[in-house]
Amino acid sequence: MTNIARCEVWGTIAVEEEVMPLHDHFHSPVNDKHRWDAVHGGWPMEIVRTLFDRLPPGFVAEPKVYHPAPFEVDVATIEDDDHALGESDTSGGGVATLVAPAPTLTVPMDFSLLDDYEVLIYDENRERTLVAAIEIVSPANKDRPDTREQFMGKVSSLLRRDVCVVVVDIVTTRQANLYAEFLASLERTDPALVPEPPMLYVVTLRSRKPPKKKSQKKQPPLLDVWFFSLAIGQPLPTVPLWLGPELHITLPLEPSYSEVCRLLRIA
Repeated sequence: MTNIARCEVWGTIAVEEEVMPLHDHFHSPVNDKHRWDAVHGGWPMEIVRTLFDRLPPGFVAEPKVYHPAPFEVDVATIEDDDHALGESDTSGGGVATLVAPAPTLTVPMDFSLLDDYEVLIYDENRERTLVAAIEIVSPANKDRPDTREQFMGKVSSLLRRDVCVVVVDIVTTRQANLYAEFLASLERTDPALVPEPPMLYVVTLRSRKPPKKKSQKKQPPLLDVWFFSLAIGQPLPTVPLWLGPELHITLPLEPSYSEVCRLLRIA
């Protein structure tokens, strides 16, 4: 696909910048040579690079990537652990310890539900208070009701802590719209999602206190939304990123995405 040329004028100097259109990283021809998680894994660091000159003094951005790989269980280790839970070993002159109580429930835990591709922004002037999070949706985040509920729970938890959340969804193999389901959990709707919620999108979410009015009782917090629909073959937008009640910057997603594609030789 041909890149689009964009011209920006700074003073009297014209600067030409290549615009990288959004690719479908989950179908041919792109995924024939490049895995989708190569893009997801590299993108957070490039977003940090974009934010480096944009964040005010005292703010720092850090990438976080967690994509668990399959592993084999060591049966012998499990048997030893079971022995340790039920018995106290005093052989060899060691100090006797209390027998650990048996758990009331033991169930398998699927850590593959915990996919994280994100950038976290902290305010170091407030003891590294988390102020914003950029969440890049993975297929595992939206493939089943329980994983979608887990993702929406994470977003809700961040918003309750006054953390601005940017959700970026470029997954083309799952139809679910996490933002639409999040609003539904609040019994709210967005006209931008009518008649059908788009599969690909970026949305900035932030909670804030309503304006104070003497004549009114305490009001619930407000949710501000900036929604951008995405399309394959089109450039990524610039979105607002809130660092505090009155402090925000703009985050262009295109430069970081373009750089990841360039490094991976995705044309």
